[in-house]
Amino acid sequence: MGTERKRILEEGRNCWRILRARRGALLVDGAAYYAAFARTAARAQQSILIVGWDIDGRARLLHDDQVDDLPVTLRAFLNELVSRRRNLHAYLLGWDYPMVYALDRDLLPVLKLDWRTHRRLRFRLDDQHPVGAAHHQKIVVVDDTVAFVGGMDLAVRRWDTPEHLGMDPRRVDPNGKAYRPVHDVQIMVEGEVAAALGELARQRWLRATGQRLRPPQPGARGGWPVEIPPDFEDVPVAIVRTQPAYNGIPEVREVETLYLDAIAAAERFIYIESQYFTSTVVADAIARRLREPHGPEVVLILPRGSDAWLEEKTMGALRGQVLRQVRDADHFGRLCVCYPVAPQLHDEYLHVHSKVLLVDNAFARVGSSNLNNRSMGFDTECDLAFEAAGDARIERVVASFRDRLMAEHLGTTPEKVAEKMADTGSLVRTIEALRSGEKTLCPLPPEPADPVAYAALIDPKCPSSPEKLLDEFVPEDHREHAKRPILQTIVVLLALFGIAAAWRWTPLHEWIDIQAILGSVKALGNNPLAPFAVMGIYAAGGLMMVPVTLLIIGTTFVFDPLTAFVYSLLGCMASALLSYGIGWLLGYRTLRQFMSARLARLSGRLRQRGLLTVITVRLLPVAPFTVINLVAGAFRIRLRDFGLGTALGMAPGILALSVFADRLEMAILRPGIKNLALLALVLALILGAVVWIRRWLTNGSRAALAETAGPKEGGR
Repeated sequence: MGTERKRILEEGRNCWRILRARRGALLVDGAAYYAAFARTAARAQQSILIVGWDIDGRARLLHDDQVDDLPVTLRAFLNELVSRRRNLHAYLLGWDYPMVYALDRDLLPVLKLDWRTHRRLRFRLDDQHPVGAAHHQKIVVVDDTVAFVGGMDLAVRRWDTPEHLGMDPRRVDPNGKAYRPVHDVQIMVEGEVAAALGELARQRWLRATGQRLRPPQPGARGGWPVEIPPDFEDVPVAIVRTQPAYNGIPEVREVETLYLDAIAAAERFIYIESQYFTSTVVADAIARRLREPHGPEVVLILPRGSDAWLEEKTMGALRGQVLRQVRDADHFGRLCVCYPVAPQLHDEYLHVHSKVLLVDNAFARVGSSNLNNRSMGFDTECDLAFEAAGDARIERVVASFRDRLMAEHLGTTPEKVAEKMADTGSLVRTIEALRSGEKTLCPLPPEPADPVAYAALIDPKCPSSPEKLLDEFVPEDHREHAKRPILQTIVVLLALFGIAAAWRWTPLHEWIDIQAILGSVKALGNNPLAPFAVMGIYAAGGLMMVPVTLLIIGTTFVFDPLTAFVYSLLGCMASALLSYGIGWLLGYRTLRQFMSARLARLSGRLRQRGLLTVITVRLLPVAPFTVINLVAGAFRIRLRDFGLGTALGMAPGILALSVFADRLEMAILRPGIKNLALLALVLALILGAVVWIRRWLTNGSRAALAETAGPKEGGR
């Protein structure tokens, strides 16, 4: 018998359902998961459901063998499988991700995984989530009999072995480029809990597509592959979710509640592996336990850093703040924060992508949720958890799982970890005693803990209205000021549309030879020095405070739409950098003599928030183009933030104006009903976007006034 203790899991409070798992396996690293998935899917008879943050048909499932002579890449594997079995359907539901992720993913996934595959292999993208949120669940269900949940998507750059060799020739992406070692964990279950996960996946499919999928019929089902040895049998398993409130769907915060309950219940050990560690509520809970004289030890296994520059500057900075808080609370030396290293890595590091929480020998949790704020209430998440509740059989499973994970990181065997644990009775002392060699755990050094002004946007705790996001970057009094340039743009566009209409229905076309004029103007575009001339004109126009909108429209009449877009963007960048440089030379002391109080407040936002504020003020014209450039230079905004923010913020407007001007030219040269109708459609789309922005600004101003007048909402 194990040690009797109060149960942690409570259905309807910190988990959705607790259901029996006939069998279960804890799959450590991608090679184990991908092989188990391939063998399970190969046995499917009726249904394969895949829900993921990323689903990439190029992902290689197997490297050293095959299953039933099936292909080894995901797309070909599934396509061949449904082709062989007439009653088998495969449904793949991926997150409808923003374009910032496009370079890291398979291009045109709908084309490759839906249109070019068997009709019973269907792929859809799910955009049913709040603005800025992500569908982060990673769920696979086969015949409602066997299911997988964890930190791994069926995607590229996920596969690895527990050895995590720095130079493994099999660890390459579809382009043949090597990627760094990656550690992850998935849990595999069979039985009632798998059927419930199938229900959850079908709910997601219904919300995303409007199509209701039928569950598999009892009877002919594949089941558990004989090649996969189970780690436990006949164990109740809880399904734990995060679901943000959206479109009538109520908020679910089971992930957060269970983290807090499990941490509070710990008596001896808390063992955590996580890609991120920025959740303030979880950090508070851990800090409280560390301050207790006889509280539990806490071991955090985190990655040393991030490949992505933006992620390092945002989530990395937030992690520095949270870790400082936790370290400051460690009055009794019970905290160990480590990162794993592996052979042949040199200056690189092993990427920890797993999401694991183990408490004593009593509780285990594996899933998709990170220890960040997003996973608690903003992104959709799904974890599985089970507890011993006095059952010695399950206590051995939890302890064995922890020993396996620690042994992998420390370059030793689970038996040696268990032996050292028995000697020391301490996770921290066990790690210190076994820490040696090329494959080991190293102490994570303190990180910068500088405040991150845009933390609420990068790692939000819950969905936020657009006007609140606007308030993060644009001072309240600037929002009303931003309406004037927007209204001016509407007037200019309507006037141009009026000219096109007059050309069609009045004698105007008889008085002026517009084709000759446009021909002369376009001849200038054939000059090889045209791009330099355009940049010079924009730079000079900026110094003379010529509205950049007029310069863009003029460019679109000289060049074809694509060239006009490129040249306009180059011209805007040239003008922006020139006036930025002038502002930098003048400095704040000189420029502030000419600033209004409103502009001074905007300059403060620019200085605090950098890149994201530059993007915002480019999208929303809260001040003249040149003035923003001067202010950014005077306040020494980082040139990289200023340049990238200008390019990203200006590109949508330039593209819209280029398309409009192209349609306008066609309506003038060929003033037929079709061309005028297309021009009217483009105009309507642009004006609709402008009106939406104007309404957004108005609502934001009213909301800000209401918040100022009313009581402030307290935080947790």
